[in-house]
Amino acid sequence: MANKQGGKDQKSIAPRPDAQLPVDYPELLEDLKTRIRASQVKAVLSVNRELIRLYWSIGESIVRRQRAEGWGKAVVQRLSRDLRNEFPGITGFSAANIWRMRAFYLAWTDEILAQPVQESKGSPELAQAVRDLDGRTPPPPVAEIPWGHNIVLFQKLKAPAQRLWYARQTSEHGWSRAVLVHQIESDLFARQGGATTNFASTLPAPQSDLAAQVVKDPYVFEFLGDLAADIGERQLERKLIHHIRDFLLELGKGFAFVGSQYHIEVDDQDFYLDLLFYHLHLRCYVVIDLKVEPFKPEFAGKMSFYTSAVDDMVRDPDRDQPTIGIVLCKERSRIVVEYTLRDTSQPIGVSTYRLLPDPLKDDLPTAEALEHELRKVERDT
Repeated sequence: MANKQGGKDQKSIAPRPDAQLPVDYPELLEDLKTRIRASQVKAVLSVNRELIRLYWSIGESIVRRQRAEGWGKAVVQRLSRDLRNEFPGITGFSAANIWRMRAFYLAWTDEILAQPVQESKGSPELAQAVRDLDGRTPPPPVAEIPWGHNIVLFQKLKAPAQRLWYARQTSEHGWSRAVLVHQIESDLFARQGGATTNFASTLPAPQSDLAAQVVKDPYVFEFLGDLAADIGERQLERKLIHHIRDFLLELGKGFAFVGSQYHIEVDDQDFYLDLLFYHLHLRCYVVIDLKVEPFKPEFAGKMSFYTSAVDDMVRDPDRDQPTIGIVLCKERSRIVVEYTLRDTSQPIGVSTYRLLPDPLKDDLPTAEALEHELRKVERDT
């Protein structure tokens, strides 16, 4: 039987700390053990929100003691070893991951509170959301996404507004970690709402604002792989349809594919729309006209005809909002587009698309290499 002293099992008394450890290290270790057990009771660390809050609190404890007592690498290494010994069935307490917890806490405290709100895409709502962060708890969208996603956010993004925006998008759209990485590396934050449109003058609010945020510039078609420099419009269209899943992901949430070369008949003449979609949130049809050359003003006249025809022949006036047109070009002059759309009565946006640059094609990792790296990160956490 274990010896008793003061009615307590001696095994429960923290061992004498090593000479190089701070005096209050045993206190912290016992405190963290208590928190971890409490989290186990609530959710066995399987509920994501509890896990993120736990990691936040551990990161906060590390930061506070580092600032007050100058804790270094040796203490974190010891803490990792002791926590893994105490909770052998739970992953996540490697020294590398404890350092990530510290970085996670700092990313949503010091890095926000110490600098003005920037990079909010001109969105007052996003800027206000960043200002409202108090540094006491993880921001709500951050607590709703997995830990691996959070690692991506604070490692790849410096601006708090961008982190919060991507966290919201991840929570709303259910992005996998690989998709989140892709969206960050393709700079979706900057591209979203970047097209030149006349929506403000042709659509009522708030439909005009929502529609403007849906249209990107540029669209990134790197998933098409190698394409000839002189590819034709029909070839580009067939490639996009062949990769419809990737194409829909790039278009964004809410797009439903209706058809390619969609036939409409006007005054006994046949016309074919390159691509027709329906947007479930905007509640409207979206016509996309593909161009493998720079924008020309006459493209808007053709699109105006298409959207008018879809409004009259396809749209349900009692259920659907006015049809939107997107002219997707290889290049465009913003000034030329603005002049062209100024007096156009149909809602039209003009965007560009980007293919994979030739010098980068051989430098990109394979899907197998990316999967290997993701698994490596998961083993470390």
